[in-house]
Parts: sequence; C-alpha cells; structure tokens
Amino acid sequence: MKPFTQQVVTIIKEIPPGNVMTYGQIAAWAGSPRGARQVVRILHSLSGKHDLPWHRVVNAKGEIAIKDDEARYMQQLYLQEEGVEVSEAGVVDLAAYRFSH
Repeated sequence: MKPFTQQVVTIIKEIPPGNVMTYGQIAAWAGSPRGARQVVRILHSLSGKHDLPWHRVVNAKGEIAIKDDEARYMQQLYLQEEGVEVSEAGVVDLAAYRFSH
C-alpha cells in the first residue's frame, strides 16, 4: 500500500464516534492538500477491507456527498446514532462536529 493511502486509512480509523472530517482535511493531514478526490477513491475501494468508519467523512460544506439514496440514508442514520446532528438536507455543522488533533 502506498504511503499516502496508508496515511488516509490510518486517519479515517482515528475519527472518533460523534465527529466528522472532510475529504480535503483528511488529504491535507495525509500530506496531499489537493488530494481530496484520492481520499474519495480510497474510501470507496478500501472501506470494507479495512472496516473504515466511512460514514464519518463528509464534503467541504459538511454535506453527505453520497448520491445513492440508500447509502446516503445509512450515513445519516449512523451519524445520528453517534450523536451528530444532520439536517434534513444531509448537512453536518462542521464547526460543532469536525474532528481535529
């Protein structure tokens, strides 16, 4: 596994319940500030294999970015179960729930 990919996997695993991170934030922490799309691909391809808490990752606006209705609903449900407030439009208040070291 490439170092960037390993860093991304490690960072996502460290997001605690009740918190979220953005794709761009994860990319920056992993050493590639412009690598948000790579984070999306890594999350999509490795979530199952590495048991990643995929539901704790949102876009830069705090929005659930998944297009599939069922997966979108599941992400919202998982976040709410962890105490994260998600608006009807599928938006998380990043000021309240963003994880940072």
